[in-house]
Amino acid sequence: MSPATNFQKKPKWLIADLRSDHAGELGAVMIYRGILAISSHSDVRAFAKAHLATELQHLELMEALLPESQRSKAQLPWRIAGWLIGAIPALVGRAWVYATVEAVETFVEEHYTQQIQKMTLQIPTCSLRETLERCCADEVSHQRDAASRWNGKPSLGLSVWLKLVSGGSRAAVRVARAF
Repeated sequence: MSPATNFQKKPKWLIADLRSDHAGELGAVMIYRGILAISSHSDVRAFAKAHLATELQHLELMEALLPESQRSKAQLPWRIAGWLIGAIPALVGRAWVYATVEAVETFVEEHYTQQIQKMTLQIPTCSLRETLERCCADEVSHQRDAASRWNGKPSLGLSVWLKLVSGGSRAAVRVARAF
């Protein structure tokens, strides 16, 4: 699944995009680990284990694509934030877990889609685009799975949490692209 990537020939914006993807996949792994550390609900745990397996594959792929020297320097914050984004909803309950994953994966779909569109316009022959398309499809599958597991009607507290998570995701991408 990993296309050969020569980073000396890649534009800086593409390296920044991949750095944000790596940070995001690291965060995703930690979200599911946070859920698993806290939740005792068998359905939530099965959900988290299944999606964690995919996110670990994505992280491995991003690590193969992006040399360590090009990865985000803020990996500790991504690990902590990801774990908390999984653990906090797991403390509250199932709906919060599923709503949080749905929100995160909706953001990730938008993020990957923007990258794929940019790549299509600027480097139409780049084989990396197909890899990102496959990752994006997996994330959409996670989003739909999460959405199907709750009623979609957030309480005020959950609405505030989801806005915080979405805003934090956008900020994290900006930071990861830069550092």
